[in-house]
Amino acid sequence: MKRSVLAACGATALATALLTGSVVLGATATAKPAPEPHAAGRHQARIQDHFDSLGPEVRATKLSSGRTAHYIDEGPRDGLPVLFIGGTGTSARAAHMTDFFRSTRESLHLRLISVERNGFGDTAYDKDLGKADFAKDALEVLDRIGVEKVGVAAISGGGPYAAELASRAPQRIRALHLAAALPPYGEQPDYCGLSDAELGKQLAPTIADPRKWWAFPDDSPTKKIPGFADTAYEEGARTYHQRGQQADPAPQVHEQKLYCERPGPDLSKLTAPVFLYSGKKDTTVPPSTVDTWRQHLPGKPVVRSYADSGHDVQYRHWDQILTDLAGYPDRTVICVNGHSEMARAEAAKRLVADGRATLGSCAWQKPGD
Repeated sequence: MKRSVLAACGATALATALLTGSVVLGATATAKPAPEPHAAGRHQARIQDHFDSLGPEVRATKLSSGRTAHYIDEGPRDGLPVLFIGGTGTSARAAHMTDFFRSTRESLHLRLISVERNGFGDTAYDKDLGKADFAKDALEVLDRIGVEKVGVAAISGGGPYAAELASRAPQRIRALHLAAALPPYGEQPDYCGLSDAELGKQLAPTIADPRKWWAFPDDSPTKKIPGFADTAYEEGARTYHQRGQQADPAPQVHEQKLYCERPGPDLSKLTAPVFLYSGKKDTTVPPSTVDTWRQHLPGKPVVRSYADSGHDVQYRHWDQILTDLAGYPDRTVICVNGHSEMARAEAAKRLVADGRATLGSCAWQKPGD
């Protein structure tokens, strides 16, 4: 009995020695100690002192209406505030899909804010709410976080909400940036003649599968962005499942029917500069909508039209949009000799025309993963 116990102890000790590398069978030498992490010729290993961000935190605040608003607030408190209004079918966290230029945004000292819309993500659905309610909620959130004037960046289906906000509080808009943004003016979308049930049935398959909702063509520049597609799919899942909505199409149907409302809001009191970004290959919000916006905007908006983009211009040229948001409309983002820079607009135009530069960050010139 004693011998078997000793044998078992010996076996355990041997197994431990083998696992720890302190014994080499058939030899008397012990294993060499690992080299120092900072030894010459090795990568300079470093354990960080701070956590890396995993994306914006969704916060909640009770509004005076009794509703709960969900929002994000990313960036320095003293940064230039930007209200990001995502496209249709997106949550407050959709701004995370632009974090592939997070370093640029931080270097431009921008503070990114987004308020979630009715029925998406964490926000409960109320069939009686409209675009004006979103504008009131967004303004109250801005009040709560101490923001008076704000730049507004609206993409795609965020366009009608941006117009509502600009009409309701024109004095609080520092600049309005509309990227592939649907105008609440002109002809109604084709689906406006459908009943809610018919539209819901049409939308259900794509709402149930975020990979379909966020499908971009194979030649889309978004394919060059590492992790973009998966981030988009996660955003789609959050939008339609976060509260256990189980891909209920009702909020999406409701929002798209709001896009049918005519006439759109009066923007005549808006004095802030306006920027319009359009992709010449866009079939969802075609280039002709630029003229529709122009007819209802006071003054003369800055128009940036791109032959290399479709309904992804907001991502392909997010670097330029950030530059404009930061107050450098006279600069154009270009890639020259493998280096990204904000060049004077006229100089950039000449360099691009001569083939010595390309539009946008040099990151776009690198092959996708």
